[in-house]
Amino acid sequence: MTMQGFVYIVVFFLVLLVLTKPLGIFMAQVFEGRRTFLHPVLRPLEVLVYKFCGIRETSEQRWTQYSASIIAFSLVSFLFVYAIQRLQGLLPLNPMHFSTGHAPSYATPMTPDLAFGTAVSFMTNTNWQAYGGEQTLSYLVQMAALTVQNFVSAAAGMAVVIALIRGFMRKETNTIGNFWVDTTRATVYVLLPLSLLFALFLCFRGVPQTLKSYRTATTIEGTTQNIAVGPVAGQEAIKMLGTNGGGFFNANSAHPYENPTPLTNFVEVLSILLISSALTYTFGRMVEDTRQGWALFAAMAVLFLAGVFICYPAEGVGNPNLARLGVETKATATQPGGNMEGKEVRFGIASSALWATATTDASNGSVNSMHDSYTPLGGFIPLFNIQTDEVIFGGVGSGLYGMLLYAIVGVFIAGLMVGRTPEYLGKKIEQKEVKMAMVAIIATAFSILVFAAICAVIPFAKNGYWNPPGPAIANLGNPGAHGFSELLYTFSSASENNGSAFAGINVNTPWYNLTTGLAMLIGRFGFILPTLAIAGSLACKKKVPTTSGTLPTHGTLFVGLLVGVVVVIGALTFFPALSLGPLVEHFFMREGKLLSALIIRTVGV
Repeated sequence: MTMQGFVYIVVFFLVLLVLTKPLGIFMAQVFEGRRTFLHPVLRPLEVLVYKFCGIRETSEQRWTQYSASIIAFSLVSFLFVYAIQRLQGLLPLNPMHFSTGHAPSYATPMTPDLAFGTAVSFMTNTNWQAYGGEQTLSYLVQMAALTVQNFVSAAAGMAVVIALIRGFMRKETNTIGNFWVDTTRATVYVLLPLSLLFALFLCFRGVPQTLKSYRTATTIEGTTQNIAVGPVAGQEAIKMLGTNGGGFFNANSAHPYENPTPLTNFVEVLSILLISSALTYTFGRMVEDTRQGWALFAAMAVLFLAGVFICYPAEGVGNPNLARLGVETKATATQPGGNMEGKEVRFGIASSALWATATTDASNGSVNSMHDSYTPLGGFIPLFNIQTDEVIFGGVGSGLYGMLLYAIVGVFIAGLMVGRTPEYLGKKIEQKEVKMAMVAIIATAFSILVFAAICAVIPFAKNGYWNPPGPAIANLGNPGAHGFSELLYTFSSASENNGSAFAGINVNTPWYNLTTGLAMLIGRFGFILPTLAIAGSLACKKKVPTTSGTLPTHGTLFVGLLVGVVVVIGALTFFPALSLGPLVEHFFMREGKLLSALIIRTVGV
């Protein structure tokens, strides 16, 4: 770890901190229905959406109606994205003729299972990609299906957290807002303006935005090469701001057309956490106690900084087995230059480690380096970040409502310690709220561990179909502990709606497209529906006055409690699985040994 890298990370965090309050204030005004400086320009668009869709702006919904709305909206989104993918060969804006007989030889066919997995992925804000975008999807699909879903799936997550905040704000009422109004406001006033500004910045810095066909160039060897271009900047902007992560290119933000310079790299990684960070201040503003929002921000910041300052030194040291012989002792051996495998030279180790940490803290599947090439300890951090239910800033909306569920569990534990009914923000936390919070936390853990276990032992062939003689780990690119890490990361990323890949595993098969798709659905709705049930329950309660026995939820003690609850629940749930993957690989690496695939087969995981 160098001083330059340390300063880079500190500056990044300080910029994020400075932007949190102003954007948080703006979003509080938007969701409270108050006038903002953008209303003269965007209010007509908002009203037009209401009239076109038949939405009554003043109507309110109970939590069951709110849930039904988001399910119906998600179902229509899924069907539209699935259909447009399957029909792209018949539709315009397809200059490369994908899914037709005239498609280039390198094109990936959009099969029913791949279309299913992709449609679920973008509908759930996961953006898991089992394909290369520039080799598979037409411009129309990239814009009308995927980019649109980047907006609305992110807006739906923001709507859910606003509904939960209203549950804390309101008293003795059975409504928590209107899903359609909240989603419209999130899109029109927050995501659309920020994405427009960001897309213009990216165009200025060299990211393409064109509907022309791919360019053909002649290399210095005299051969020809197709250079993929397209409407990249527009998708890139909302991909980052909406914590989506689905890239136009297969290499994602490691591709020079998505992320050409160190400046674009800094702004893009900043945009991953920007809205999620600001929502903590929005929360404090809306509950009329900004200290509550800063407490949540502090807990997230502690976990974020802990992760990045474990990942960065691990990559800086690299693999001690590649150290210069005779120069260093075994205990202090470092790889010359650190572990640069899988990283872009124009970004370096510090920026890559920061991105890997930020993108897995948020539910953002973008990468600017390949996680599969990280050291075992460096790769452990992104994996564990995902497994904390991505509450370390997290996705836009989903990170905050996830952290609020952990806060409910935290005050419940504190209440057990002192024998007092737990309270949070003036609301008694009772049996229903704790049960729903635990259902949400268990749902994602169940999906990760069960699917990973099944895929580690079930016999299937390389094409992903059921075939009893096939080896259990046929689709993995690596044996042993590293191969198991690839498998565990796959279902962690899918179940937690992250979308990044550890790589090294062939997931474009019927088996993986269907199982990861199901995992994404469990992760999305297994968390959203209990959250809305809690919002409805809290809204019905009356507020209780603060007494001397009430646990303060805005100080250092509560921040420590919340951090401890997140880490302990994550560790207790996933430590056995992590011990078979990155942790055991780390210790074997330090001893200069390789872990045979036979160990995984022997223990049956």
